[in-house]
Amino acid sequence: MHVEHLLHDASLGLRPLWAEDALLRREITGVTVTDLEDPARFVRPGEVVLSGLVWWSADGGRDKAERFVAALKDAGAAALLAGEETHGSVPEDLVEACVRHGVPVAGVPAQVMFRAITDTVYLWQWGGLSRHHVLPEHVRGRLDRLVTQDADPALVLTTAFAHLGGITAYLLTSTGRTVAATPDAPPLAARAAAALPGSDTGVTLPVDDGAAGSHERWWLHLPEPAAAPPRLPHEIAAVLGRCQEALASRRAAERRTADALGRLLTAADAEPAALESAARACGLAFGEPYRVVVAGTGARHEHLAQGALAEVVAHTAPASAAVGRLPDGTAFAVVPEAAAGALAACWPLVAACEPEVLLHGGLASRAADVSRLPGALGEARYALASARATRPDTSSLTDATTLTALDTLLTGIPAEVRTAYSRTVLGALLDTGKKSAASLLHTLEVFLVHDGSWARTAEVLRLHVNTVHYRVQRIEHFTGRDLSSLRDRLDLWAALLCRADPGAPVTVSARH
Repeated sequence: MHVEHLLHDASLGLRPLWAEDALLRREITGVTVTDLEDPARFVRPGEVVLSGLVWWSADGGRDKAERFVAALKDAGAAALLAGEETHGSVPEDLVEACVRHGVPVAGVPAQVMFRAITDTVYLWQWGGLSRHHVLPEHVRGRLDRLVTQDADPALVLTTAFAHLGGITAYLLTSTGRTVAATPDAPPLAARAAAALPGSDTGVTLPVDDGAAGSHERWWLHLPEPAAAPPRLPHEIAAVLGRCQEALASRRAAERRTADALGRLLTAADAEPAALESAARACGLAFGEPYRVVVAGTGARHEHLAQGALAEVVAHTAPASAAVGRLPDGTAFAVVPEAAAGALAACWPLVAACEPEVLLHGGLASRAADVSRLPGALGEARYALASARATRPDTSSLTDATTLTALDTLLTGIPAEVRTAYSRTVLGALLDTGKKSAASLLHTLEVFLVHDGSWARTAEVLRLHVNTVHYRVQRIEHFTGRDLSSLRDRLDLWAALLCRADPGAPVTVSARH
C-alpha cells in the first residue's frame, strides 16, 4: 500500500494538505498512533503516524511543530495524519514544518475514527478482508459478539486462541502490566514484560485503539510465534483494538465521574452529603480508609499525567479506586489504603515507559474515611511540590508521611516563599558584599548545628569563646532575635534551611 492509496481512499475522507508526487509513492509499512511531542522512538521507517495533536498549543506552536515533524523525518515516517477534532483544523505551523522536512501531511476529520484508518492499512497489507481471514468464521462471529457485549479482555483473548489449543498469549500494557493471558500462561514479571516491544523475544504487536495514551497502550505478545499462522496475531490484535476502544469509552465515563469528585475535593463549601454521594458514584465506600495521590508530568506533557497515574494505580490492582483530574488539570487518584503501599514500587516502572517525561507524585497519609479526603488532597499536593523541589530532574513519588523533619517539611513550600522568608528573617546577614556578614552567618550556622553550645562553636570555628559571644550579640542585633529563645532559634534555623537548596543539609566547615 502506498501513501497515495490511503490519502485518496474516499471511504476515509482524509484532507490532503501537502505532498510531493515522489513521496506519495512511498510504501506504507504500518501505523503508529501517538500524541507525544517527541515520538521518534515509537515510529519505524515507512509507518504512517496518526496524532490527535493534543501536544500542540498556540503558545510556542511553531517550535513544537518543528520538533515533532523533525522527529518523524528522522524516524523515516511515510506520512502524518493529523486529527482536526482537538483544534478544529490542522495548525498552519504543523503544515509548514511538514513542507520544510518533506513529510506528507493530511487532516483527519473529527468524525473519522483512527481505528478506521489503522484497519484500512492492515487489511490492505493482509490482502483483503473477505479472502484472507485466518480466523475461522465461527470464531470471528463469536469474537464480534463478545466485543459488542463489552466482554472482559481475558475472555476475548482466550476465545481468539482457543481453536489452536494450548497456545500461550498475553495482552500487556507498555509498562508491562498483564491485562489478560490465555489459560495456564505462566505469570510475566512487569519489568520483563515492559521490555518485550521492540525485542527479539517471540512476537509483540501493537494494539492501538487510536485514543490510548502511551502509558496505557496495549500489546499482544506470543512467546512462540510459530504456534499460530503468520497473519492470525494481526487479526486478533485488530479485534483487541476494538475491545480496547470500548473499554476506553467506559473509562472516559468513569474519569468524568472522578472529575466531579475532584471538583468537590477542591471546593471550600462542599457539603458532606454531596462529597459522600460523589465518592459512592466512583465506587468508593464511606467509612473505609483511603489515600490520595496526585501526579504531574510538567506543562509540556500535562496530557500524559492522568494516563500515567491510572496505570500506576492499575498495577496495584485495587478493589476500588477513582482516577481523574482536578479543576487545575492535576491528575489525582483515591485508592484504598491497602493498595497504596505498592504505588512507590510501581512508580519507576511506569515512569520508565516515557523516560523523557518526568513523572512526579505526592502521596497523602491515611484518610480514615471519605470525609477526610479534602484534607488528604491538600497533603498530597504538598508532597508533590516537595517531590518536584527535591528531585527536579528525576521521576519520583514523595510520601507525605516521610516529611518528618523540618528540612523535609520545608521542601513543599514554593521556592519564592522560602526565599522571601529567608531574606526577611536573616536580613543583613545575607549581604554578600560584606565579609563581616558572611562570618556572622557562618557563626549562626555552627552555633545552631551544635545546639547553642558556646564551647563547641568556639572549638569548631577556632575562636575564643568571648569572640563567639560577641558575634552572637551582633547576630541578635541584625536579626532582632534572641538566641536564648527556642522559638527564635527555630525561626533562624528554618531561615537557614530555606536559604539552602531544597532538601540539602546546612553544611558546616571549620572556616572563620
